[in-house]
Amino acid sequence: MNIILMGLPGAGKGTQASKIIKKYSIPHISTGDMFRMAIKNGTELGKKAKSYMDAGELVPDEVTVGIVKERLSQSDAKEGFLLDGFPRTVEQAEALNKIMDELDSQIDRTINVEVAEEELMNRLTGRRICEVCGTAYHLVFNPPKQEGICDLDGGKLYQREDDNPETVANRLEVNVRQTAPLLEFYEKQDALVNIDGERDIDEVFEDVDEILQNI
Repeated sequence: MNIILMGLPGAGKGTQASKIIKKYSIPHISTGDMFRMAIKNGTELGKKAKSYMDAGELVPDEVTVGIVKERLSQSDAKEGFLLDGFPRTVEQAEALNKIMDELDSQIDRTINVEVAEEELMNRLTGRRICEVCGTAYHLVFNPPKQEGICDLDGGKLYQREDDNPETVANRLEVNVRQTAPLLEFYEKQDALVNIDGERDIDEVFEDVDEILQNI
């Protein structure tokens, strides 16, 4: 089974990915992992990617797509894979289809974990970090015993700049704008399945599992 997993930041995509790869024993392939592997292995495309990254520039699509093809051609992906973080654009999705054609395979399902933006805001802005030991808390899911104080060392808890409401709202807006055309692309291909991510983790996975068992 060849799966693409999508979802906005805070939707719980990472948790579901962990459950999928544990049950189905397929590799979890993320863009970052692919780049690191190509660079570590010293492939020609890995060297190209590194040159752009070292210069603080975006890696061009042609290099990214080439690295994806290299990774999906490896033996551990022959029986299936879970793609995370790629494709990010319709152009990349079209390139991925060409790769799959060349590998005589296809994308079986694109699973999109849906969570309302208001709930995502609650999830993403609730994190607090101890300024002494770095322990992470969440105001809803894992609150400290005493508000604003670390349970372990009494250190003051703070909110990272990345987690403040304005930053989170901007990040979500950018992600919604980027993913909308992709979701439409896979919907037209009858490969998209949306699942409700606003429930218990195990309940969400039951839906994911049912989808995968019916491939």
